Amino acid sequence: MVLLKLFLAFLKIGLFAFGGAYSFVPLIEREVVDNNQWLAKAEFLEILGIVKVFPGAISIKFATYTGYKIAGVPGAVVANVGNIMAPVLFIMVVSLLYSKYKNVPFVKGSLGMIQYAVFAMIIAVGLQLVDKTGIFQLKNSIVVLVAFAFFVLTKIHPAFIIMGAALYGGMIEWLTST
Repeated sequence: MVLLKLFLAFLKIGLFAFGGAYSFVPLIEREVVDNNQWLAKAEFLEILGIVKVFPGAISIKFATYTGYKIAGVPGAVVANVGNIMAPVLFIMVVSLLYSKYKNVPFVKGSLGMIQYAVFAMIIAVGLQLVDKTGIFQLKNSIVVLVAFAFFVLTKIHPAFIIMGAALYGGMIEWLTST
């Protein structure tokens, strides 16, 4: 029964994960924290921080972590199959239809508005991920501004920006603790 619940929860995540990346973190949270209580809110946020360090899709990493925690290797496999099933089927159908209907006004309008909804959800998730009291500390504000500038104004790979922030944070903590 737990394998079926894992499959259905991650099928739902995969089914509604429009926009990718951080846009569907709220969907994952609702399923694994609120609806099924597989993870506590604090654990969810810790795992969200951890999965950002590793390459690959966030939903795959959450499916793997949650599935493994709940039901071992079979749980990880079942959660991931549920997670990727809907997007794989969708993209197969859409690839057939897109070239034929991409210029139809309703289709263009729908796809355009999805971008703005995803943008809003990414901002909301970003605000949830940070300690709002810490944002006004100089060391944190520097990271936000520098990371934003590097991301927007340069072609530096985001992984290097993240590694740079990690090194900066580690050095600041090390220097202030000694």
